[in-house]
Amino acid sequence: MPNLTDPKLISGNANKPLASAIARRMSMHRGMSVDLVDARVERFNDGEIFVEMYDNVRGEDVFIIQPTSNPANDNLMELLIMSDALRRSSAQRITAVIPYFGYARQDRRTKARTPITAKLVANMLVEAGVERILTMDLHAAQIQGFFDIPVDNLYASPIFALDIMTHFKDQMDDVMIVSPDVGGVARARELAKRINAPLSIVDKRREKPGEIAEMTVIGDVTGKTCIIVDDICDTAGTLCKAAEVLLENGAKEVHSYITHGVLSGPAVERVTNSVMKSLVITDTIQATDPVLACHNIRIVPTAPMFAQATLNIWNGTSVSSLFDVETLGPIYEGLYTV
Repeated sequence: MPNLTDPKLISGNANKPLASAIARRMSMHRGMSVDLVDARVERFNDGEIFVEMYDNVRGEDVFIIQPTSNPANDNLMELLIMSDALRRSSAQRITAVIPYFGYARQDRRTKARTPITAKLVANMLVEAGVERILTMDLHAAQIQGFFDIPVDNLYASPIFALDIMTHFKDQMDDVMIVSPDVGGVARARELAKRINAPLSIVDKRREKPGEIAEMTVIGDVTGKTCIIVDDICDTAGTLCKAAEVLLENGAKEVHSYITHGVLSGPAVERVTNSVMKSLVITDTIQATDPVLACHNIRIVPTAPMFAQATLNIWNGTSVSSLFDVETLGPIYEGLYTV
């Protein structure tokens, strides 16, 4: 049944450019203006967060756009407080659009006396009044089971497939998809299937956390244009080392496609000085000035996909239809020609 209310978008401070881009895309798709709710999200002198909505949201279907990226705790608290403010303002339904879901790497107990923080965050979001989650490339798919509310997990691989088929269209026979570790094989295999490319794996063994003792390439990469695929790039140490190992094993050139460019600490410097020809990330996390200035980092937009997914949720239609390259092609028309 069609929704009788218009979708309302509100943005925190984590990634306002992405929120504005989603609003513009939704306006294009609907043929009528979709604006961000007029609100202020500010901090008191002691760091406490204050939220005030200036627009009426009573009975409205509201979407909060807020990745919980660095600073993760501040952005998470903004999201929780915005949800509480909307619930107390009688919003009909609150959907949290979390392009990058922070704390997702803490999804299990790896040793004694450690937390499962991803589950704690899930509980906090539900308690704050969130009734639905829309995110992209969760670090672990089972995190969806931490919620007792609907979770729509979008995938960047269809966007990456469009990008690869556009930028490597003259050398697709030489393209090989590479997983930087055994744990990411499923993600890499999915992209490899989409573009009909072979798959290789870089097996890494650690002596202790943060240190890579040994890397071994599983598969013949000789003369191949290798594309490393992963969901998160944090300090880029593993990524840059994997690129070196692939070239040592005969790869022609190395590129990387990473969904969430966390890129903390020395990451940008490492990428700049690495043997990688390019690092492609999405805009789920707002790019810093050093990232934007880096000559071998390129950003692909997710706003078209999030805008369509938001409209589909609002209309009560399929979100999984966005998992196919054929469906995304028209949405990204003008950006990619395959």
